[in-house]
Amino acid sequence: MKSKLWVISGVILMLLLLSACGQGAGTETSGSGEGTKTSSGAAANTKNTGQQQEGEDRIIQTEMGEITIPKSPQRVVGLSVVYPELLYALGIVPVAVQNYHDDFPKYLQEPFKNTMKMGIGKTPNFEAILEANPDLIIAPAWWSKKDYDQLSQIAPTVLLPEREEWPEELEDIAAVFGKETEAKQVLEDLKQHEKEGADKLHSLIGDETVLYVRVMEKEIVLNGPNLSRGAFVHKRLGLKPVSNFPKDETGLSISMEVLPEYDADHLIIQLDDEENSEIQKKYKDMMSTSIWKNLKAVKKNHVYLVGGKEWFNLGMAPLADNYVIDDIVAAFEEKNK
Repeated sequence: MKSKLWVISGVILMLLLLSACGQGAGTETSGSGEGTKTSSGAAANTKNTGQQQEGEDRIIQTEMGEITIPKSPQRVVGLSVVYPELLYALGIVPVAVQNYHDDFPKYLQEPFKNTMKMGIGKTPNFEAILEANPDLIIAPAWWSKKDYDQLSQIAPTVLLPEREEWPEELEDIAAVFGKETEAKQVLEDLKQHEKEGADKLHSLIGDETVLYVRVMEKEIVLNGPNLSRGAFVHKRLGLKPVSNFPKDETGLSISMEVLPEYDADHLIIQLDDEENSEIQKKYKDMMSTSIWKNLKAVKKNHVYLVGGKEWFNLGMAPLADNYVIDDIVAAFEEKNK
């Protein structure tokens, strides 16, 4: 382990020396561009310094103060499991990202075929980041502030503020890359897609009730309208929840015996990881019970199996949301013609 740390330290030192030499022999730069700011406030503001040259670097204001970044970064590392989606939604393919599952979701597999997976952890994988040779790193401040000094020695690092909703995160990232127009279009396109999906679903089942059930390794969770996932299904796509779902609850962890109390006309069943053998077994065991077989939706063949990594970022990123809309509509069309 010590030898690896010496290697990493040596590479960082070399990068710093090369950077210093490059700055000493660099071209004089002159400023261009006006300040940009996201509607949510404190992301990255382009600053006219009067010392930059068109097409070279620019200075932005971040949570860690002013930093210089490339005007058009070519090798971006994203240190968050949702940043890969937000970057790609803006037309940026990162060279390395964090990932929760072994594989990227279907909608990222082709564009990310050459993107390095770094897994997740309490601290960034500095060795992998060095190997990726980034010219810009973006990371959430709440997770990466403690590692900022080490990250910024590898490449300019922009720490982004914690946000309540992903559209604000998208706008923060867009401000760093000067892609505010693209971010606005992403949001408008998704809103239109949601409307089309909601209209189609209403034409298929009208006001019949829907229960969204997430089967996990340790528990069964009912997602209600107040949770981000449940809100997407029930509020944004307009699928009617069961009337007795507790109004002040976001989700309910239940035993199988309780499921008949929320006997909906339709069941959306999400397997938390479709490749997990324990989850597969749990679902098969559920289906073998008399409780399951007597559910209204089961009797009418109105059970829709969805799942896994494609739904992992539902309610947290635009590509996942778009995928889920198509997934739900296709599942309901198949059984409600």
